[in-house]
Amino acid sequence: MRIQNLIENTKGCSGCDCAHGFSFYIETTSHKLLVDLGPSEVTLENAKKLDIDLKKVDTVILSHGHYDHSGGIMPFTKINNQATIYMQALAEREYYADDGVEAGRKRYRYIGIDPEISKLDNLKKIGGNFKIDEELELFTIKERTHPLPFTNARLLVKKPDGFVKDDFKHEQFLVIRDDNKSILVSGCAHNGILSIMDDYIYKYDSTPDYVISGFHLKKNSDYTEAEVKEIKEIANVLKTYNTKFYTCHCTGLPAFDMMKDIMGDQLEYVHSGDEVKLA
Repeated sequence: MRIQNLIENTKGCSGCDCAHGFSFYIETTSHKLLVDLGPSEVTLENAKKLDIDLKKVDTVILSHGHYDHSGGIMPFTKINNQATIYMQALAEREYYADDGVEAGRKRYRYIGIDPEISKLDNLKKIGGNFKIDEELELFTIKERTHPLPFTNARLLVKKPDGFVKDDFKHEQFLVIRDDNKSILVSGCAHNGILSIMDDYIYKYDSTPDYVISGFHLKKNSDYTEAEVKEIKEIANVLKTYNTKFYTCHCTGLPAFDMMKDIMGDQLEYVHSGDEVKLA
């Protein structure tokens, strides 16, 4: 199995460009697939640098309806319009970030997908859990077991009568079963990595061997005491699982460092262009 990051917020040693986004290329026994495609065509340029032929990709998973995970989809379809793209139907709603009153007229910033994605012939819109085949399965969360991470408070959905808090029902999670390993892949874990793990355990009566996911704990300002406490509590729970975690993107390096102090070798950071080598 090959697991290769194609784009992430921080620069690695591969020579790949970095950007605020998330994309992984994964080769299994039966598939060549992409989980998300980052914010733009830069993801495709990084794939070339890594000698990955995107024309051979047969499956694309869009983890949720945000631009930093979907911006490379339309450029990708210009070189490969045969791969099946799996997306929750709710991912085509209008998603916004609230940048605060200080942003003035630009307070509400569109962060959703390109509407053209919804028109693609090779797009498969699904609602809830979906089994692709014996290797690949998608699941969603109906009820969370833990509160949403604090960083989700500013994320909204535009409705006819105004903005409401995002419920993240457009987020889906990929389970890969290959080579006697189980791998859980989540884009940002907006629903909260603890709720996602609980749902996985409920569905499969086990923990995954590996998790690849952002944890959506990144802030552009200092953390409050309560936020630091929340980050450390998450790390302490994750440490109890017999699971190796790989994180990147929306976790943020300061939060990662706090979690790493608690989780040690159980947690690793994946930089742009890095390969994930499963132990």
